[in-house]
Amino acid sequence: MWYYVLAIVIILIDQLTKWIIDTQMKLLESIPVIEDVFYITSHRNKGAAWGMLEGQFWFFYIITTFVIVFVIYYIQKYTKDNPLLGISLGLILGGAVGNFIDRIFRKEVVDFLDVYIGSYDFPIFNVADSALVVGVGLVFIATILDERKKGSAK
Repeated sequence: MWYYVLAIVIILIDQLTKWIIDTQMKLLESIPVIEDVFYITSHRNKGAAWGMLEGQFWFFYIITTFVIVFVIYYIQKYTKDNPLLGISLGLILGGAVGNFIDRIFRKEVVDFLDVYIGSYDFPIFNVADSALVVGVGLVFIATILDERKKGSAK
């Protein structure tokens, strides 16, 4: 199925961009892209979102393995007639695997997308994080659309 191809593309882009940041920038080096709005900043995260649960590697290994198995099961079982759900699960799978690779091989996640919203410095993130967030958002949309479809069929 092409949802797995989407996941592989996300993983490749994620790992390539992280490799570039890791090999071409010093830690905490920052390059302005749009002054006061968007920077490429070399950052490392040993935890989850916003640095939560820092250093809890076994927890992340177990949870991520569960998520990957769960997403593959859902892709196999529920996406034949729901391409939006398939796309969202492909994004989630790619994002989960992308950060999992970092945790296994680097013992930390390489983050580099640094966005300011006014005076608020949003936590630095990466391609895998973006795929996860978009994927989860699309799951919500797919669920709402599916419920509406079921409701109108009654």
